[in-house]
Amino acid sequence: MTTATLLLAFICMLLGALVGTLSGLLGIGGGLVVVPALSFLLPLFGLSADIVMPMALATSLATIVLTSSASAWRHFCMGNVDMRAVRALVPGMMLGGVLGASLADKLPPDWLPRIFGVIVLTMAIQMLLSRPQVTLRPLPSPWRISLAGTLIGTLSSLAGIGGGSFTVPYLHWRGVTMHKAIGSSALGGAVLGLAGMISFVWLGWRQTEPLPALSVGYLYLPALLGVVSTSVLMTRVGATLAVRLPTRQIKRIFAGFLVIVGASMLLK
Repeated sequence: MTTATLLLAFICMLLGALVGTLSGLLGIGGGLVVVPALSFLLPLFGLSADIVMPMALATSLATIVLTSSASAWRHFCMGNVDMRAVRALVPGMMLGGVLGASLADKLPPDWLPRIFGVIVLTMAIQMLLSRPQVTLRPLPSPWRISLAGTLIGTLSSLAGIGGGSFTVPYLHWRGVTMHKAIGSSALGGAVLGLAGMISFVWLGWRQTEPLPALSVGYLYLPALLGVVSTSVLMTRVGATLAVRLPTRQIKRIFAGFLVIVGASMLLK
């Protein structure tokens, strides 16, 4: 590795510490942090502007596989996973992960940050305006949950995120408690991240633009290894905070975080 590549990996280790904490706390895979950060960092290290966003999306989804898996395991041990909801969501999320990656590969590169920003800001507004859940409602039929999972998977893969920013509010709106929505989202996000990552790797192999060394398709290994080396360990901290903080406070943190990230990508 060159000195520049090692520096990038070190910066990504710091990024991973933040990602892991947020993953455990909010049930997100970390893409909301990783995508904007890599879209800023990768051009500084010589990557072509035409491939920066697909590589940021692919690498983000790869980090989500490991980070969300670790977060999901912490929440599962705490009893914070609704397995019925997860079983219904996962098939649709996997299909959506493939569809979103294919769509992202066909869109002009400068569209992707704007799409990312709009998606994230929409979810922030939904979280800020949603009313407190007073009574629990039964989940809808599995096919309706799976259909929602397909939409969540498509939008999430298109934005390079694990789906937590959609899955958490959706499950909470459907009557799942906030803590279980976070844990279930982490598990679903790991599966979605795997489907999206594989799709981006395959699409990267098929395109003609030269890719940097140490990349597998659109997946950039130095950034991936840097992020996951610290993110997996820090999920324990975030999961512990999620149990201790009240639901209303978690929702406010989540919504505020989404506003900052979405606005930064629209202004990029």
